[in-house]
Amino acid sequence: MTQQGRTVLMVGTRKGLWVGESDERRQEWSFTGPHHDMQEVYSCLVDTRVRDEHGRPRLLAGAASTWFGPQVQVSDDLGGAWHEAEQPPTFPDDVDASVERVWQLVAGSEPGVLWAGTEPGAVFRSRDDGRTWQLERALWDHPHRPQWVAGFGGQAFHTVLPHPTDPGSAVAALSTGGVYRTTDDGASWHPRNQGIRAEFLPEGEQYPEFGQCVHKVARHPARPERLFAQNHGGVYRSDDEGGSWTSIADGLPADFGFPVVVHPHEPDTAYVFPLAGADGRYPPGGRARVWRSRDAGESWQELGEGLPDSFFVGVMRDAMCSDDHASAGLYVGARNGSVWASADSGETWRCVVSDLPDVVCVRAASY
Repeated sequence: MTQQGRTVLMVGTRKGLWVGESDERRQEWSFTGPHHDMQEVYSCLVDTRVRDEHGRPRLLAGAASTWFGPQVQVSDDLGGAWHEAEQPPTFPDDVDASVERVWQLVAGSEPGVLWAGTEPGAVFRSRDDGRTWQLERALWDHPHRPQWVAGFGGQAFHTVLPHPTDPGSAVAALSTGGVYRTTDDGASWHPRNQGIRAEFLPEGEQYPEFGQCVHKVARHPARPERLFAQNHGGVYRSDDEGGSWTSIADGLPADFGFPVVVHPHEPDTAYVFPLAGADGRYPPGGRARVWRSRDAGESWQELGEGLPDSFFVGVMRDAMCSDDHASAGLYVGARNGSVWASADSGETWRCVVSDLPDVVCVRAASY
């Protein structure tokens, strides 16, 4: 549990990246940006394992240019200067596909290891601090791939969860494909979707081996066998790394939504941001509310002090996160370009920046 005094917040949008700084209280913020102006920034990472001489963490951003394609951008001075990866996530010559966006950037459990999830649906790994990236070939060549379809938001591996203590184990989630897991360092991947309902399929076919529309998966490093998932219709918990899933949606105003976040210090505490579903994709009643469970989904509590009561916009799958302060902070970025922050685990909220482009990703950490 960190006791550091500064906070950095990365806000990725459809037209660039903004970087915010605050002290430990997280009441007043200063932002710089846009970085990577007019580029889509679908993924951000604050890599606290790598720090400069002032203790500032490395920042990484998955930015996609209309003209030059996607790239992983790296900064070692909180956005003052950026450099590109020597070799970004790129398919080998024998693969007839090209990376369109980097949807996920995650630190691995070993020094120097990073993971990336991309569109089209693929996972890449770097073993040299993000300088070069290699395709997880067994997942790309998986026999299920011909049946992975593109949903409304495209087809992408939007979630990668490396095991915190076992470098050979990881969980990855694909939009319209479901959850997959490797336990042999990527040599093979297996679906982990038992109990997750695909409501859009015909009656009698709604519990397939794969093909579920998973929106986000999260877990706590202190309890890695437990996963929380927000689906396209459904909120679930697994206590065996996806081997089986149980619905925990009872008590929520809606079971549709995109993000799910686990409290950084409490493995039983999870947060979701319910939306009204395909008919609106804004919060029920147009009231911005975060819902918290402190008992692994057995019950839910509505949190809204300081959040707007007129909020007819969505919150995307990676536009909600926590920091790692002793008093945990939470952040919610919206499609109207506003970012709301809580310095007390969701009890109270305040808007820390507004009038940005459409927010698709937020990431925060202390240093």
